[in-house]
Amino acid sequence: MTTTDSAAHPYDEAVPHVEVTLHVNGAPHRLRLDARVTLLDALRDHLALTGAKKGCDQGACGACTVLVDGKRVVSCLVLAAQCEGREVTTVESLSEGGTPHPVQAAFARHDAFQCGYCTPGQIMSAVALLAEGRAGSDEDICEFMSGNICRCGAYPNIRKAIREVAAEG
Repeated sequence: MTTTDSAAHPYDEAVPHVEVTLHVNGAPHRLRLDARVTLLDALRDHLALTGAKKGCDQGACGACTVLVDGKRVVSCLVLAAQCEGREVTTVESLSEGGTPHPVQAAFARHDAFQCGYCTPGQIMSAVALLAEGRAGSDEDICEFMSGNICRCGAYPNIRKAIREVAAEG
């Protein structure tokens, strides 16, 4: 178990702090955080897990998507303290022994990214979408991936990658 303490700022002395144990990618991490810290900031700034990206910081773009108890969440809208006792899964944990997750491999094969900024969130949403059994048609994929924006417009290739993994089971 790792333990970290958030850096205190002089103007934050009156802000309440919380002790929280986050179970991230199968490992517990004990943190002392400002009570207002989002899950995204805890992952990036306190655990050095930078796969989830800070895009809009308003829950609209999906770049920060992670799984909490197997369900997709935009981590910029969830407080870290809300995840006490819950399992958080980030894109960093998908590959096993250096072998990419099937969704990661399909994204690479189908060039389902251009700049790559949205890719971790897209991949995490695709993993959840497949686990939920919602990849029946292109329309289904579009609907259930609609919370993830790709400013480069790689949507056709993202759909191809998801369809390939769905077809493989």
